[in-house]
Amino acid sequence: MSAAIIDGKAAAQALRDRIADEVGRFRSATRRAPGLAVVLVGEDPASAVYVRSKGKATIAAGMESFEHRLPADTSEEHLLALVEKLNHDPTVDGILVQLPLPAQIDESAIILAIDPDKDVDGFHPVNAGRLATGLPGFVPCTPLGCLKLLQAALGDLRGKEAVVVGRSNIVGKPMALLLLGADCTVTLAHSRTRDLPEVVRRADIVVAAVGRPGLVRGEWIKPGAAVIDVGINRTEGGLTGDVDYPAASAVAGAITPVPGGVGPMTIACLIRNTLVAAARRDGHLLPADL
Repeated sequence: MSAAIIDGKAAAQALRDRIADEVGRFRSATRRAPGLAVVLVGEDPASAVYVRSKGKATIAAGMESFEHRLPADTSEEHLLALVEKLNHDPTVDGILVQLPLPAQIDESAIILAIDPDKDVDGFHPVNAGRLATGLPGFVPCTPLGCLKLLQAALGDLRGKEAVVVGRSNIVGKPMALLLLGADCTVTLAHSRTRDLPEVVRRADIVVAAVGRPGLVRGEWIKPGAAVIDVGINRTEGGLTGDVDYPAASAVAGAITPVPGGVGPMTIACLIRNTLVAAARRDGHLLPADL
């Protein structure tokens, strides 16, 4: 068996095209464009690349992009004041503070300061609670992108057994909740799960998001399973995921590559969340499946 490749680039472009169409309709109806403010503190090279990519995607969708670049020695008080200003800025629908932040700034304090209705990253505890209780809110962009890839590849997910490897607040926990919401039977596992290979082996869907290169091996994969690899690990051999891709792709039914799988969907879902935030503010209806 050779797994079908789940093309995240193509899926992200299709979603971005749909978003651009909806932004056009939004602008015609409201006479304004949705706005995304991105804040970068310091000059972390990877973060700078992400911020540039997000800015380009925002503009390409017909939205307003507001970048705030602050020096690495910015104080927590200064950053909190900027977040408060953006919370009250009527041109800003979504706020994203790029993580990680310098050591002198408490990330939790910054996340808590963002208006939950502008929290397009979906990290605020209010949005986490909304997801857990099935209320409308914002879902972190990476797990939302993973869900969309799975739905496109498999269709109806109801009744499937899913294993999420990784329990972070950013990916693992919200991913498990999204799969529960899709009526999967979900196990949330991690690197200390007892007999992890056997737990993974029973899954129809495997989402690997633990941050350890090649942790999930080919012999762990149930034949025909769908494998979503969230990991992006920089090694001497280049970028690699949390899954042993060559071995897993020989067993799985469908699999995401690294790079070119989940990453592009993360940015597309950020743009999607920004449009949703703007539409909620203005009472503008969007397609239910966006």
